[in-house]
Amino acid sequence: MKRLCLTLVAAAASFAAGTAGAQTVLTVSTWLPPTHGMSMAQKEWCDLLEKNTAGKMKCNILPRGVTNAPGTFDAIKNGLADVSFTVHGYTPGRFVYTQMAEFPFLGNTSEPISVAFNRVASRHPEFAAEQQGVKVITCFTHGPGIIFNTKRSITKTEDLAGLKFRVGGGMVNEITKTLNMNVTLKPAPDSYELLSGGVMDGTLFPAESTESFKIDKIIKYATTFPGGLYNTSFVFMMNQGRYDKLSADEKKAVDAISGEAAARIFGRAWDNVDRRATALMQVNQVVITKADAKFVADVKAKTSQLEAKWVSDAAAKGLKDPAKVLAEFRAEIAKQEK
Repeated sequence: MKRLCLTLVAAAASFAAGTAGAQTVLTVSTWLPPTHGMSMAQKEWCDLLEKNTAGKMKCNILPRGVTNAPGTFDAIKNGLADVSFTVHGYTPGRFVYTQMAEFPFLGNTSEPISVAFNRVASRHPEFAAEQQGVKVITCFTHGPGIIFNTKRSITKTEDLAGLKFRVGGGMVNEITKTLNMNVTLKPAPDSYELLSGGVMDGTLFPAESTESFKIDKIIKYATTFPGGLYNTSFVFMMNQGRYDKLSADEKKAVDAISGEAAARIFGRAWDNVDRRATALMQVNQVVITKADAKFVADVKAKTSQLEAKWVSDAAAKGLKDPAKVLAEFRAEIAKQEK
C-alpha cells in the first residue's frame, strides 16, 4: 500500500509538472511605474492573451524594468526580457521611418493616430525591417504634445526664448531646434527632479504625463496646439527568438492581439489618461493657452522643412516614395478621426 501511495504521489507530481510545463510564460518588463497608463495597457494586453488562451499563455510582469528606457529596445532584442515597449527617439538616429508619426498637427487623440500608424507601417515592410531584431507587436503614439512650463504663458514663438526645456528625443528634438528652444534630451521619468530642482523650466509632454510623473503641482502653464505640437513614436515588441519558439497556436494567439488590436489598447489608454490629466490641470489651476492661428502658422512655417528632410532621409534609407507614405498616413488618421 505504501509503495502504491508513493507511486500515486509521484504520478500526481509528474502530472502537475507536465501541466505547469505546458503553460508558456512571457517575461514582461516596463521602465515606467506599474500604475502608468502604458504599463497598465501592457498588462491589459497580457490579460487578454491569458484569457484568449484559457491560461495556457500568461505574462510574468517584472516588478522593475530590466533596463532604462533608452536601453529597452536592445534589452528585448538580446533576450533580457520577452516583451516590452519603448520610444524610438530614445536612441537618436537609429530609426528614421517611424519619425513619420512625430510631426506637428497630426491629430487630437492617440487612438486614431496609433491605428493609422500601425496600418500604414504594416503596408510597408521597410518599417519592420528598420526594427529588425525584435518581433513588432504594434507601433503607437501618445496623445498630442503640449508645451508645459513653470514660468509664464507662451502665446507666440518669441515667448520660448530664455527657457530651458526637457525633451525626449526623436522628431520633437528637431521641432524644438527649428523653434530656437533651449532643450536637453532626458527620459520622461527624470522630469520631476529636473523641474522641481529648477534645472529645467519646462518640458514637452502629452497631458497624461503631468500626472504620471507627478509634475501636476509643479507645472503652472500649458500651451496646446490643434493636432498637437508633436507626437512620440513607440514600439511594443517581443524578442524575435522567443516568438519563433512559440507553437503555431501560440503564435496565432499573439498575432490575434497584435497590430491594430494592440494599437487600440495603447491608444485608448493614452486618451483616457490624457482626459483625466487635463481635468487635473484645471483643478490645479494650470493656465492653459490654446495656440492661436498666428502661433500655429508660425510653427508650421518653421517646421515645414522637417517633413522635406524626412522624405529625403527616408528615401535615402530605402523607403519607397516617402512623401506618398506620409500623405497616406495623414489620410488614414483623418479617416480614423471621423
